[in-house]
Amino acid sequence: MTHPHRRFPGARHVLVSACTTALLTSCASSTSAEKAEPPAPVATAPAEAPASKPKPTYGTFGFDTPGMDRDIVPGNDFYGFANGTWVKRTEIPPDRSSYNMFTTLAEQADQRNRELIEEQRQAPEGSEARKVGDIFASFMDEAAIEAKGVAPLKPELERIAAIGQRKQLATVLGATLRADVDALNMGDVTTDRLFGLWVAEDLNEPSRYAPYLLQGGLWLPDRDYYLVDNPRFTELRKSYQAHIAAMLKLAGFDDVEARAGRVFALERKMAQAHVSQVDTRDISKANNPWPRAEFVKRAPGLAWKEFFDAAGLGTQEQVIVWQPSALTALSKLAQSEPLQAWKDYLAFHAVARAAPYLPKAFVDESFAFNGKTLSGTPAQKERWKRGVDATNLSMGEAVGKLYVAKYFPPEVKAEAEAMVRNIITAFEKRIDALTWMSPETRTRAKEKVGTLQASIGHPEKWRDYSGLDIVAGDAYGNAERAVRFEYQRNVAKLGQPVDRKEWYMVPQLVNALNSPQQNSIIFPAAILQPPFFDANADPAVNYGGIGAVIGHEIVHSFDDVGAKFDARGKLENWWTKEDEAKFQAAGKALAAQYNDYRPLPDLSVNGELTLGENIADMAGVAVAYDAYQLSLGGKPAPVIDSYTGDQRFFLGFGQVWRAKYREPYLRRIIMTDGHAPGPYRTATVRNLDAWYGAFDVKPGQTLFLTPEQRVRIW
Repeated sequence: MTHPHRRFPGARHVLVSACTTALLTSCASSTSAEKAEPPAPVATAPAEAPASKPKPTYGTFGFDTPGMDRDIVPGNDFYGFANGTWVKRTEIPPDRSSYNMFTTLAEQADQRNRELIEEQRQAPEGSEARKVGDIFASFMDEAAIEAKGVAPLKPELERIAAIGQRKQLATVLGATLRADVDALNMGDVTTDRLFGLWVAEDLNEPSRYAPYLLQGGLWLPDRDYYLVDNPRFTELRKSYQAHIAAMLKLAGFDDVEARAGRVFALERKMAQAHVSQVDTRDISKANNPWPRAEFVKRAPGLAWKEFFDAAGLGTQEQVIVWQPSALTALSKLAQSEPLQAWKDYLAFHAVARAAPYLPKAFVDESFAFNGKTLSGTPAQKERWKRGVDATNLSMGEAVGKLYVAKYFPPEVKAEAEAMVRNIITAFEKRIDALTWMSPETRTRAKEKVGTLQASIGHPEKWRDYSGLDIVAGDAYGNAERAVRFEYQRNVAKLGQPVDRKEWYMVPQLVNALNSPQQNSIIFPAAILQPPFFDANADPAVNYGGIGAVIGHEIVHSFDDVGAKFDARGKLENWWTKEDEAKFQAAGKALAAQYNDYRPLPDLSVNGELTLGENIADMAGVAVAYDAYQLSLGGKPAPVIDSYTGDQRFFLGFGQVWRAKYREPYLRRIIMTDGHAPGPYRTATVRNLDAWYGAFDVKPGQTLFLTPEQRVRIW
């Protein structure tokens, strides 16, 4: 089953963030009625494009010029200058909590995937393709789901009801452990199960896999939702308890208000045990290998033997604990809290996870809280969209194989690979030019760049789903078996040779990632489309779009977390003491810059939480700019529609972060996501000297920083 606020599992995402026009005044909007001068007037020059070249998707050179607001001064609000009219005219679809360039492409991918998935209903029975078709068709068969009612969930609820001893509790908790977290991805570091399992390269020896345990247990997005004392969260907590009661009542439980009170009280104690998001991303606190036999002493309370045996981890010699204090405190709750509270808690979580695959009453109640209350989304997605989501979650690479075959031509892959090579070369040159870095550290940095591997479009080897049992007409069972299959696939990696080519995203996902332990970057097929990448667009726009995304992922290997891994993917300090101090000082300056941004009147960006992404944004666009200049081969860039090459590059960067959010969802991501909202990501251009020249940015304008104030890292 899927948690309503989980995404596809992944590593260091570029992800998407942005704000509505009303939020721009706090960081990047004009503070006067001043009109924008035409950006850096230049003499007209012809665009040097072949006459036979097809027209780009957006405008004459690949950028949506009608979406700009030229009344805004770029130096006051570059995001608004690049996107202001689009922001004013664009409405968030009723079934979305946000809308942006990522979701635009995701909608297109969903439609394509639906057609591909439905075609597989005609595939031979038992084939991988038929399994894909059967998952979707079973989810779409609402009549069959209504007829079964809550019956598919009864066996799990009966196992929970039968718990009579603490050892039985540990067995149930271990049996429900799932590989549904990723410690190095800020969007996937929590689970609604007591703990989450992550199987990845060992921090201390990347040639082998290690099991990691992370804190979990909460249904609400973060500990602050339980602990912050203000009217907004007080009211939300009341709504949550009412939701718990409603879900349990639908499942046939009695005395649901008392049960809901016990569930919430237990979760609140879990929240008190949790460490913060900022501490979670501090990898220096996370490398805690515990011998399995020591868990009883270090985290008393939970019957660890029963837990590990039920989880299939009973033969592991050690497990890496990411948040030791949280694990110890959560384990204590397994002994101190009444068994009835645990049984109510497990029952509610089982029902809540199963809701998408149960009758309409469960679906509607789940959406009313998780969609409307938590994210402010007015309307639920159409059933077919949810069916595509369910199919992707169960057999994502199988769907991806179909997607790539039809929608990812070899020439796009070749062009993207060439751009990646150019940007890696530009990054190497930036390392050579760093004045603050010593020769010793520079050598180690270049060694790491030399081992960086890039994957474009899709994995070299597709996942094998032959062991996954899919039954036509069994929507809940298919989802439950798929989650268990994924868990078992991960556990089976332990003790096996490391696959450094493994993908952690599916090709039809509009995103990108960096894996520090693999020292790899991945760009799924679905993101290699306009506005990020258009084979017919002006190169400046492509470098500002997908080029900055590529640069972003490269730099993740050298952000405040990635820089702690060496060329092999081992957690090892390869910096001189002096260089490390300079690097950390620059990071603190960037965090301070972002702490000053306030998307909501009562909520600022967390510069420490978003530091890794902000380093990657800033240095990523800088290295993409360098690569664009290298691509010109010493020739001047053509002027197109009165815009210089530099202007088109930065406009291309500004456009990919255009977006709008509903206020509850914006609040949620500011509190929990490692990515800053879009205008503030776009505002990183104020640290780049080239941007000032491109748009004649002057002292006194809102975004202006003196050369000494501009943060420079890579």
